[in-house]
Amino acid sequence: MKASETGGEGSERPRVLFLCTHNSARSQMAEAFLRRHGGHRFEACSAGLEPTDVHPLTRRVLEELGINTADLRPKGINEFLGKVNVRYAIVMCEGANAQCPRIYPFASRTLFWPFEDPSEVGGSANEQLNIFRRVRDQIAHRVRQFVVEGA
Repeated sequence: MKASETGGEGSERPRVLFLCTHNSARSQMAEAFLRRHGGHRFEACSAGLEPTDVHPLTRRVLEELGINTADLRPKGINEFLGKVNVRYAIVMCEGANAQCPRIYPFASRTLFWPFEDPSEVGGSANEQLNIFRRVRDQIAHRVRQFVVEGA
């Protein structure tokens, strides 16, 4: 592996940066799952083009699975762009989302994992929670596949 593709100086783990518009739900979930399932192999990060607060339901559905959310915080792409080496940039927006980050070439490899944005779906509180759970489970499955397949 080239040094420019690792997580940083002296690091043997490739950095994976999950990207979406607000860094409030999908990318935060993906970062948390990669830390849980592949933290020994990858350095997990997330960012957004227009970061907002981490959605309370993001924290809730992760905590339901025993994931500590205390360190989750919104991060802007400027914390990473041109400052750190990224092996995989994984864009998590749905195909129709005009705000989806398009920053090529930013990483050695850019992957596209479109997931519905649970924070933009209406409904009752219970319906919203169920949508967050569904998206959480979809992201967890995809992250596990990524780790098993060796990226």
